[in-house]
Amino acid sequence: MSDVSPAAGAPRDPYAALRVPAYRRFLLGNTAINVGRQSLDLAAAWQVYRWTDSPTALGLVGLANFLPYIVFALQAGHLADHVSRRRLIQTTLAGSALVSVLLAVVSQWPGLVGDWAPLRFFNDGVLGIARCFEGAEKVNAAGFEQPAVAAVFILLLLGATIRTLGTPARASLVPLLLPREKLANAITWGSTTFELTAMVGPALAGFIIHYTSYATVYVFDAVMCGAMVVLMARIDYREPERKPERRTWRSLGAGAGFIWRHKEILAASGLDLFAVLLGGAVALLPIYADKILGVGSIGLGWLRAAPAIGAMSMAIWQAHRRPMRRPGVVMLWAVAGFGVAITVFGLSSWYWLSFVMLLLSGVLDNVSVVVRQSLVQLLTPDHLRGRVTAVNQIFIISSNELGSFRAGSMAGMFGPVVAVVAGGVGTVLVVLGASALFPQLRQLAPLHQLKPRE
Repeated sequence: MSDVSPAAGAPRDPYAALRVPAYRRFLLGNTAINVGRQSLDLAAAWQVYRWTDSPTALGLVGLANFLPYIVFALQAGHLADHVSRRRLIQTTLAGSALVSVLLAVVSQWPGLVGDWAPLRFFNDGVLGIARCFEGAEKVNAAGFEQPAVAAVFILLLLGATIRTLGTPARASLVPLLLPREKLANAITWGSTTFELTAMVGPALAGFIIHYTSYATVYVFDAVMCGAMVVLMARIDYREPERKPERRTWRSLGAGAGFIWRHKEILAASGLDLFAVLLGGAVALLPIYADKILGVGSIGLGWLRAAPAIGAMSMAIWQAHRRPMRRPGVVMLWAVAGFGVAITVFGLSSWYWLSFVMLLLSGVLDNVSVVVRQSLVQLLTPDHLRGRVTAVNQIFIISSNELGSFRAGSMAGMFGPVVAVVAGGVGTVLVVLGASALFPQLRQLAPLHQLKPRE
């Protein structure tokens, strides 16, 4: 989606948002954070899989990232609308950096973690879940005996909790950095750089793990968080209008109510949620890299980066093209194509075909991302933006992390191929249902014509 001049026939500036210094600084810092986070995610998944040899454990990594957001997302959105977003972002990033340092220590020196009863209890619980999905005879119980395994899971849970408290503030800051007419262009560039980080982060992590250790990746993430803490002090933004209100269940749920009333946002977010929940294959990439494609950590890094390469290419192309005339219809076709690409990937045992299908899935997913993010940012008034963003993030986190758990547990029961292929087919079926249930999505006006609604 490109920035559009209000004057008919005026030349379009695909770099309009990048000409605003505050947005450039924020984009640079946000890119640094996301590179570190993408690197950490791959390192944690690969490390847990190597230690346990369990697809269910991979799924539980996703669940550890998901649960805090369900518990704290509404409170985090309320915070974003009622406190200094700068201070909230800096505090949560500093906490996240500390957790990454602790992960590095546990990973580098696992023997330092004592054989404490709470950690044994945690490992027994994870082992029980793995046996439930995979069968007791298939699970290597010895892989779950290290106290460090439980420590990694607990630290991932703590890190996800801290990130949850700061995510709505950071995600809702963009409209306060630049003029409204440049917002659509900023969303496109934000999507572009995110996909760049999703490409660079995993590939970089694969090389770092191969030549050094998991701990190096975790330290790298801590440094990236620290860089954004410093950079936030130099980012000026417009303070949003704040309406005085008590913290009640009604005020906490105001974002959910706004989305429910505006079916375009509900449909786009719901479609994206179920598509990635069913069609996401990222959680099982360590299994594909190890047992189906046989490509090791470096090959895993490139497989993980492939969707981002495709998505970044599509985002750059969208920044230079005219706005979509029927964005809702385009989104429906894109998500259906995403399901087909995931299905082919699930059936493939040839590395380059698998890589191309993942790349194509990223191309198609980016269309969905741009439409959904544009709807949330363009239709939401300033005083609700933090809470609406928090609910939208629940959709995103749910799809990614619950999708990881769905894929991991299903792979434990039926094998990775069945888990991926069933998810891809399910995605196509979800598109058919969404098209029938939400005609508002098919009738959606061009994105640049949308205005905030109360």
